[in-house]
Amino acid sequence: MFHNIKPMNENLMRKQTEPNSKRRRLGVIAGILVIAGSAIAFSQTSDSASKKSKTAANLVVNNTPINREAKNITSFSPIVKKVAPSVVNVFTTTTPRRPSNPEIPFLNDPLFRRFFGDDFGGGSARGGREIPMPKQQGLGSGVLVTRDGYILTNNHVVENADEIKVALTGSGEKFPAKVVGTDPKTEVAVLKIEGNDFPFLELGNSDNIEVGDLVLAVGNPFGIGQTVTMGMISALGRDIRDLGRDRMGLDVDYQDFIQTDAAINPGNSGGPLVDAEGRLIGLNTFIVSRSGGSEGIGFAIPVNLARSVMENLIRHGRVIRGYLGVWMQDITPALAQQFNLKETKGILVTSVVPKSPAERAGFEPGDVILEYMGNQVRDGRHLKFQVGDTEPEVTVPVKILRGGETKQLAVTLNELTDTDATSGGRQDIRKSDETLQGVTVGDIESSVRRQLGIPREMQGAIVTNIEPNSAAYEAELRQGDVILEINRERVSNAQEAVELSEKAEGGTVLLRIWNRRGYRYIVVDESTR
Repeated sequence: MFHNIKPMNENLMRKQTEPNSKRRRLGVIAGILVIAGSAIAFSQTSDSASKKSKTAANLVVNNTPINREAKNITSFSPIVKKVAPSVVNVFTTTTPRRPSNPEIPFLNDPLFRRFFGDDFGGGSARGGREIPMPKQQGLGSGVLVTRDGYILTNNHVVENADEIKVALTGSGEKFPAKVVGTDPKTEVAVLKIEGNDFPFLELGNSDNIEVGDLVLAVGNPFGIGQTVTMGMISALGRDIRDLGRDRMGLDVDYQDFIQTDAAINPGNSGGPLVDAEGRLIGLNTFIVSRSGGSEGIGFAIPVNLARSVMENLIRHGRVIRGYLGVWMQDITPALAQQFNLKETKGILVTSVVPKSPAERAGFEPGDVILEYMGNQVRDGRHLKFQVGDTEPEVTVPVKILRGGETKQLAVTLNELTDTDATSGGRQDIRKSDETLQGVTVGDIESSVRRQLGIPREMQGAIVTNIEPNSAAYEAELRQGDVILEINRERVSNAQEAVELSEKAEGGTVLLRIWNRRGYRYIVVDESTR
């Protein structure tokens, strides 16, 4: 069942033929990738109070759920009148950086231009006068959330701006705005304008909202002026990393988006999403669209998340996030069966970052995290927020399941830094008729290690080819993946991978793999083939 195993060359997609090379054959397993692992970190605050409260940033928070028994709503005019004055237009001016020619890096060298003239540089007129680059103008929205002028908006609205001005909706009066802080990892930015007694919006509690609740989106789409659109909450807890990065140029690490069908268009970014009582529940951030305009799929940052980031930026000038140091994934029914779990609750640890708090506390790959600080862990997103809500240097209890037995670990978190992970010879192989069909593997050679960024200390078997119609391919095993374990036994090289695959019984195999996205487990089931 195994195909010829060939060592990887410097190009994974090119097949290599060498007359003296020895061959290996290996068949691989089918499994399902649920959540690509990431090192856990984040910061979020939620209120347990049921009444209005004030915070250190003088935010007014109303935690009371909306009245879902109300019927026969004929107009939102009173709510719009309440909300509209607090919504602002954000105008930005950015001076583009002069592009350099990467193919001729010395063109901008002053010594070169002194001898050969400015025409070679493409950026100056004769006589050495610099040709000014045209300034770029940007437009977005924001919302006043305190009486003394704090504004919430999106990071991409103000990113790299040289000058920011904020215009009030009612009077049109413009104010210069100062950037208090930005957090690209959540797409939240905080601005401040000088003054007092500004109209501001009361904050709701985004933990209380439900799919089907009516919402209003307010902003300045296409620069035509303040516009209000209505819709409902379509979904909660959206993690759409690929859509955000590919379609909007965003690369948001921590996602918990509210999805709405209220019309959101360019210029709405940073504006408020409010509930039927006019309380801020989210910041409109981006849309998914084939036309460039609204098609009823918009996304907003939950206000609890935005509020937590805002208070960190005001207090510390940065967002302080707790760091545990594990890669993880949600548990599927197939994984639950492989790990002898009665249910799919909890989070599966796929790898432990070296020298991290998790390693010091004794976490191991294959552990299932059941509780964090006494609270049940529902999924990876939930755990990420729980960890981030814990202050660094605090020791917390974590309940895990290992080998069918529950254990209690104590872990002292670090503060997340930008450098923390969020993230041989050829031999003959005999044919196997058991598992892992349609996969070709090889040893990890130094050239491949450099090309794929495989950690220096990592050992395993690299997938050099995989048949598209195989069970392993359906399980999302791909060329370039490194097989680290088969049925929870370590793999050091391709030979061991084949031997372990031959030992597998029942047509189902559990793999632990690594690629650039991190660590994960997959289950390959060939029993039905």
